Amino acid sequence: MRSNAFWEPPLDLMSLLRVFIALDIPANLQRAIRQNMEGLQTSLGNSVRWVPADKIHLTLKFIGDIPPAHVASLSQAIVQQAGTTSPFDISIGGFGVFPDLRRARVLWVGVQAPAALGALRRGIETGCAQLGYSPDGRPFSPHLTVGRVRDYVSLGEQQRLRKALGETKIDSLGTTRVNSVHLYQSELKPDGSIYTKLFSAPLKSQ
Repeated sequence: MRSNAFWEPPLDLMSLLRVFIALDIPANLQRAIRQNMEGLQTSLGNSVRWVPADKIHLTLKFIGDIPPAHVASLSQAIVQQAGTTSPFDISIGGFGVFPDLRRARVLWVGVQAPAALGALRRGIETGCAQLGYSPDGRPFSPHLTVGRVRDYVSLGEQQRLRKALGETKIDSLGTTRVNSVHLYQSELKPDGSIYTKLFSAPLKSQ
């Protein structure tokens, strides 16, 4: 009789985890962003899906669906890169949209950072690529996503969007020190995503 001792369920029968690697933004800066966006939220209303303040973060790499067994190898890759990077400061401020004002899809608040952030992100991309995860072909542009324009907006809403977005200015909101990198799970729910921190790796101690 054939033993099932080493049988593994097919991938499609496993519970996949939707994950991304990110830096946390402290609560005081999340609140400052929310306060600065209140006027725009009132003006644009339901034309935009707004990111709740407590979910604003700086994404370094979105990975997508993985089997739970891959969490350990991903965590180790993060540890290796974090251990080569010293803590650094980032500043939050400025406002913009992707890809441009006429075709705005993503609303963001800016991040000003030293070269260490780009080096950290490149190292994470390399580590993930060694595990078989496809690299992001787009240039890295650090930002904090605060809203996404809905797929279907009327012509009038589009005109209102362009006017309001073009008039929005956000000054410097503050600075925070980056001390660690995190692996998050994102669960898509009807009323918004739920983020769960799966793993954290400290940056190199001084």
